[in-house]
Amino acid sequence: MERFSDLGKIEAIRRLFENTGFQNSVFFECGRGSSLTTASRLFIEGTDFNLVYFPLRHLGYKCALSTTGPLMARMAKPKGMDVVIGVSSKLDFREVSELWGGIVAAAKEFGYKNLSLDLTPSQNGLTISISASGERSALTSGRLPKPKTKDLLCVSGRFGAAYMGLRILERGLEKFNSGQTPELEKHKMLVGAYLKPELDAGIIDHLEDAELYPSSAYFLQSGLGDALKRIVRDTGLGVKVYADHIPFEGNTFALGKELDIDPVSAAMNGGDDSVLLLVIPILQAEKFRREMPGFTVIGHLAQSDAGAVLVTPDGLEHPVSAPGWGYPSGSSPD
Repeated sequence: MERFSDLGKIEAIRRLFENTGFQNSVFFECGRGSSLTTASRLFIEGTDFNLVYFPLRHLGYKCALSTTGPLMARMAKPKGMDVVIGVSSKLDFREVSELWGGIVAAAKEFGYKNLSLDLTPSQNGLTISISASGERSALTSGRLPKPKTKDLLCVSGRFGAAYMGLRILERGLEKFNSGQTPELEKHKMLVGAYLKPELDAGIIDHLEDAELYPSSAYFLQSGLGDALKRIVRDTGLGVKVYADHIPFEGNTFALGKELDIDPVSAAMNGGDDSVLLLVIPILQAEKFRREMPGFTVIGHLAQSDAGAVLVTPDGLEHPVSAPGWGYPSGSSPD
């Protein structure tokens, strides 16, 4: 019997598509040569969030942002969002209104034109299902370059902060459950990164106005390691990330010592960072730095035999692993 723990998520999905006649594709053509793409997420209470410490409005906003990020990584502008909320008996109308208010706020911020909602009863806690669609113009599609070695890996935010913020909140669960509020002011940036992530809604417009087009792009919510493995799989090239170039929040390392968590490991394997990773052609490097100063260069594409590696400050290269990429012996991960 093959278990998911042996296969890993990525290999399991590949197997399930075998011999179906379908490809695991996110794009299909629509009118005027543009392409429509979709993204969907299911958020489950107790697995993806804990209502003991998660404000409902923040939760709605984060769920909408988390589903919008993949559209932006594909250079697609958001168009429509369909939401289904499984409402448990412990929530009243006011609380569901708070949750919905966060989703609406995100929909307005990211420029959605249509928004739909359905409500259904849930016996197993709150669930939130969101499907979002976006459109990439024919002009943008035609200008996306092919990935090449030395293309730069550029990220829009900091890593490990959301994971550290979650650990702080979990550490305070006992106080939350007893009706007290744990001291969070010292780590408010990290807690905020988890509870209410930020993503610049104008990134796609800015890139198009500057005529900057990434050769690849990813929305990171399962750690940096997952994205690096995807780059290797999708491009057929290698990738190198430099540990001392990864951006962190200011007190992440001090908290890491306190919690016995390596911040670099949190960045590679943690989740919920809500960061865009753009692979920018090396010839566009100076223009990109000038036009997009909020991004940080953390590495580059390499020859295919490099695989996915993390380079330490002393020059040692460590192969990257990532959650969901487990494989049975004798098979190839990429």
